[in-house]
Amino acid sequence: MSMTPAVSALRGLLAGLEAERLPGNARFFHLGAPGADGALGGPLACGALHEVFAAEAGDMAAAAGFALALAQRAASAHPAGGSRPLLWVRQASVEAEAGQLAAEGLRTLGIDPARLLLVRASSAEAALRAADDAARCPGLGTVILEPWGESKALDLTATRRLSLRAAASGVALLLLRPTGRPLPSAGATRWQVRSASSRPLPGDAPGAPAFLVDLLRHRAGHAGASWHLEWDRETCSFRDVVALPRPVVSVPVRRKAGHPAAGGAAPLAFRRAG
Repeated sequence: MSMTPAVSALRGLLAGLEAERLPGNARFFHLGAPGADGALGGPLACGALHEVFAAEAGDMAAAAGFALALAQRAASAHPAGGSRPLLWVRQASVEAEAGQLAAEGLRTLGIDPARLLLVRASSAEAALRAADDAARCPGLGTVILEPWGESKALDLTATRRLSLRAAASGVALLLLRPTGRPLPSAGATRWQVRSASSRPLPGDAPGAPAFLVDLLRHRAGHAGASWHLEWDRETCSFRDVVALPRPVVSVPVRRKAGHPAAGGAAPLAFRRAG
């Protein structure tokens, strides 16, 4: 009788026991939307690597908004609450293509701009090194790594290293991919995000930011589900959304001071560079 299956089973058991001892796996977070949380089949680990992909080029801002919302949820799971800083490592090419972060948009998501630490890296390799160092710091709320395109440096080995860093510190690490296709990685979850119309408020004012989300991977639960979610800035949690009665047009990014914030994700946290 071959011992290969027995050896493989033993390795799997040892890996599971080792994972239980990692400090990062002691804390978890949820989306806050009862329907989506119930379909997940398990909570999301704080000390883990989570991937967020934009479905299309026009969904880059929606993916960034969703990643920020996840970052806030993960940071809030810490005993100290959601007051710890969020570190965002962006490759310089991202700003040229997707626009710069805007404080007004962060406030629209319920995030204090003073909490966000922004690192601009000259290349994907430099961004990866910065995120690797940052993920070791347990004082951070969440680390967001945003490279541009498909870099050979961001391979399976690199994502395994990032995953181990997150597990050791207990800090959630979000790999935000505005472009590029999903490749083999050590990510605990993988999300694909599309922009969605917001539900109008009284007077046809734009409502909360909305997202169409596909869960492509969830190592500790169920994958393959899709949801229409919106973000509540007051409670900093997601809500399940029923079918919209009609589409709502988002307010343009370049709006006058004092104009109500847009309901879609695209205008929320960005302004064009230049």
